[in-house]
Amino acid sequence: MDLKNVIINILKDEVVPAMGCTEPVALSFACGKAKENFNSKQIDEIKILVSPNIYKNGLGVGIPNTDEVGLDIAGALGIAIGNGNKELQILEDVTRKKVEIAHDILKNIPFNIDIKDTSKKIYLEINILGKENKVKLIIEDKHSNVVYIEKNDEIILEKQLSCDCKGNDEIDFLMKQKIEDMIKEIEKIDSKKIEFLLDGIKMNEEIANEGLAKKHGIGVGFRTKRLIEEGILSDDILNNSMMLTAAGADARMSGVSMPVMSSNGSGNNGLTAILPILAYIQKNPQSDQNLIKALAISHIINCYIKSYIGRLSALCGCAVAAGTGASAAITWIMDGSYNQINGAIKNMIANISGMICDGAKPSCALKVSTSASVAIQSALLAINDDITFDKNGIIENSTEQTIKNLGIISKEGMDKTDRSILDIMKNMD
Repeated sequence: MDLKNVIINILKDEVVPAMGCTEPVALSFACGKAKENFNSKQIDEIKILVSPNIYKNGLGVGIPNTDEVGLDIAGALGIAIGNGNKELQILEDVTRKKVEIAHDILKNIPFNIDIKDTSKKIYLEINILGKENKVKLIIEDKHSNVVYIEKNDEIILEKQLSCDCKGNDEIDFLMKQKIEDMIKEIEKIDSKKIEFLLDGIKMNEEIANEGLAKKHGIGVGFRTKRLIEEGILSDDILNNSMMLTAAGADARMSGVSMPVMSSNGSGNNGLTAILPILAYIQKNPQSDQNLIKALAISHIINCYIKSYIGRLSALCGCAVAAGTGASAAITWIMDGSYNQINGAIKNMIANISGMICDGAKPSCALKVSTSASVAIQSALLAINDDITFDKNGIIENSTEQTIKNLGIISKEGMDKTDRSILDIMKNMD
């Protein structure tokens, strides 16, 4: 395979707009796609199974165009919309009438969501049952990856199922590359081929501005802006990075009806991969060409790390993957050497590798604000050759092995942690 083409293909596949938190939106899409294949008007029962991580990330997050949270309303809205044409932007089609229909579905039709006993991080199974028709649909490994559709006992779609830790041959190929080689190839790419990455700056800046203009959620970005205006916090790159990224998460996690540019299946990863870079270039303007390359570096490193830790995991992907991508990209913008870029990655992993993911919710704004500020700190340290020592903790001589170590912690070491987090969340009064 040609690494340059693999990078372009992955960027096109993994950097896409999404409306709302990705896990409940994936359920809306799955339900809409299943209903699309269900021709009868009468539905007698809806049975849904989701992986533990989908369940965890869907419990407490706001649903766009509603004042509600959770998987039940997300799934019912998918049924009410009745098609999956817009995939992860399906909730753009939510109207007051659709919300009323969704409430009727939840009130009048047996509607059950349960947890699937699976090691898969991303798994959604929709069963719509009626007297005349029945449909079964399964999504696996990626939030919009429909792998199976069965209608009235006839299989109409069946894809070969893949391992959650991989996904396709191009991702497998990417995981075998060195960070330095990936960046060298990005530097050679014709910017016009990945110019769409600039849309992410505009899209994510707009939702961040919404979070700065009005208090959403707990108002992390909103309050940080006020503290800067009052002179309590300094108006510097680090605080602006924290402010912008938190504001975007404040708005998104509260269900504001605005799209974000996601990264590797996560809107918050998209915010964290992009907005620290925006904070830097607001103080240090760059050409579009430089900005495009920096965004590509951020997204591809986010994808690389998440390929090891999992698209969903017990670790906060915003912290250990997206924030790390942003830090590497900012170091590159500052004309850092490849060694210094690797140093920024090591600094990030040495700092916030232990941040857990306890589901998608408004307080995620606190976690992304931490990640965004550490991204700037790690880059500024690395550009001055202040880099964590090798063979310290999980930090190895090579950046690639350090990332593999992070994957071992996430997939092997924290499996019980992930289950414990879910048990706590399920058993709250």
